[in-house]
Amino acid sequence: MDQEFWHARWSSNEIGFHLNEVNPFLIQHWTTLGLPAGSRILVPLCGKTLDMRWLVEQGYSVFGVELSRKAVEDFFAEQNLSFVLTEQRGFFCYRSDRLEIWCGDFFALTAADVADCQGLYDRAALIALPLAMRERYVAHLKALLPEAAKALLITLDYPQAQMSGPPFSVSEAEVHERFAEGWHVEYVLDVDALPDNPRFIDRGLTALHEMVFRLKKC
Repeated sequence: MDQEFWHARWSSNEIGFHLNEVNPFLIQHWTTLGLPAGSRILVPLCGKTLDMRWLVEQGYSVFGVELSRKAVEDFFAEQNLSFVLTEQRGFFCYRSDRLEIWCGDFFALTAADVADCQGLYDRAALIALPLAMRERYVAHLKALLPEAAKALLITLDYPQAQMSGPPFSVSEAEVHERFAEGWHVEYVLDVDALPDNPRFIDRGLTALHEMVFRLKKC
């Protein structure tokens, strides 16, 4: 992960990937995972997504991981949430009731850190990483998460040659390939997202699909 790239993006507020609303696919499909309220949910590369607040409001405990301290502190300030700050194994840990965000390198997490995470929500992590790092990311998830963990994964699929990432194009075929070993993958939805994303049209895209998957570690 090019850490300086992401620090620069947050510092200059170049965060077009941030949504100013809760992701509608999260609202529509999260309950289909069947995770009981109170479950702890891992949200990798979480930024300051409003999706974390929504999950807490549904009764879940959220464990976000983010590289940028600015993103984390912006989240708590914008959500008017107080927090307790501690340090643990190189992470700055921000805790507030049923929400905590660890600021640091996602790849430094251990299985012990997420042993009680029954769920995973990924809208912006996998697509934020170039190909080689996506392989590493999926391998790390497999090593981290406990058996039977369930996940909601949202990706973007577009002609990669038309635009350099991030976000990167991650097709349905790649999702099945990446998660072929140790996961059950269920394709849920494919939506034409180009009309609602003029910034990607301006970047030269002629096609853009947003896809939703349910995963279960087995």
